[in-house]
Amino acid sequence: MTRRRIESVPVFVPITTAMQVRRFEHFDDLASWADDWDRLSDGVPFRGWTWASTWWRHYGESAVDCRLAVLGVFDACGSLIGVAPWYVAGERGRQRVIRFLGSGEVCSDHLSLLARPDQQRVVVGAIARWLLHANERPDDASDDAMPWDRIELIGVDADDPRIDLLTSHLDLSGCAVYRRLGTPCMWSELPDDFDVFLSGLSRTRRQKMRRLKRTLLDSGRAERHIVTCRRQLDSALNLLIELHQRRQRALGRPGCHASAAFEAFLRDVAARQLALGQLQLHSLWVDRKPIAAEYQVTGNGVVYAYQTGIDPTRLDLEPGHAMQLASLDWAMRQGYREYDFLRGDEPYKSFWNARRCDTVEVRIAAPRLGARLRHAAWVTGSEVKKWMRQGWNSSKDPRE
Repeated sequence: MTRRRIESVPVFVPITTAMQVRRFEHFDDLASWADDWDRLSDGVPFRGWTWASTWWRHYGESAVDCRLAVLGVFDACGSLIGVAPWYVAGERGRQRVIRFLGSGEVCSDHLSLLARPDQQRVVVGAIARWLLHANERPDDASDDAMPWDRIELIGVDADDPRIDLLTSHLDLSGCAVYRRLGTPCMWSELPDDFDVFLSGLSRTRRQKMRRLKRTLLDSGRAERHIVTCRRQLDSALNLLIELHQRRQRALGRPGCHASAAFEAFLRDVAARQLALGQLQLHSLWVDRKPIAAEYQVTGNGVVYAYQTGIDPTRLDLEPGHAMQLASLDWAMRQGYREYDFLRGDEPYKSFWNARRCDTVEVRIAAPRLGARLRHAAWVTGSEVKKWMRQGWNSSKDPRE
């Protein structure tokens, strides 16, 4: 069922004589600021206009309980200087929760408020004051009200200064704030030379990768393909999806593409990112048969490895290591300085001496008694579950 579009006048709340915060409920109203949005995203694709607007098209636009709630901060000249890329889930009678665009099964990483570093303090302060003002009258239907019960921010870097500023503002204003560590991201710094990178691995791993490179990648049997134009994209995506799903099913998991919404989102965003030059879709073939594929996006000198698929019947060729080796070699040849494996601390990432980037999950309750009581009950339940898991793990025989 498609939610009926409600026509509304964009909301302005004066913060100072020199600044305004505007709430956007339709992406069409934001289109003229798409380039400004991207300039504020620090080159991180998951913060960009393309990723956020495509996610909303597939996950929010037709959802009956979701409403776009992007906050734009404008200076005295009318220039966009900050963005809170949010939506609100839940309607009246239910808890209303603010979340990042890109949340949920898409697993977007490094999400944040958008602002230039020299303006982030004033931008985040304006967003915090707008949130508090909009929530003063939760039952008010006026244009300057946006009632919310809590804010849930996931996929946030632990050292993100903008999120720290936001939580500090709201904490001092009577909101209840809870932070806990999330699943870390893993990343590797890339030198200029591939041999220098390999020299940073342990002796055993270095020898293993040099042998794999010599006997497979440089043997004449292997070919690396990369999508360079739109007509190649569909077949390359079909291959990635097939290999990813086959591997996941072999492990007893449904795989991301069991979700029709996710697959539709990925196909849509891939075409848009390819047109922007952000998409790097690789595949590795041996003896003219595909053994692995990887979906990467790039920005600001960083390669982000978003999704991989391997042939579970060709594990003898070490397709995961071979694909990773080929991707890292390609990234260094292209001059990229970092390779981000994104969320998850799987062992294969440590194999490449990847460093840990901690993430946090932030939960903020509105400064109303009911919201704070519900928040306190949730925190208590969460801590009890954590204690029980730790107690169970410590009671197990370490030899098991």
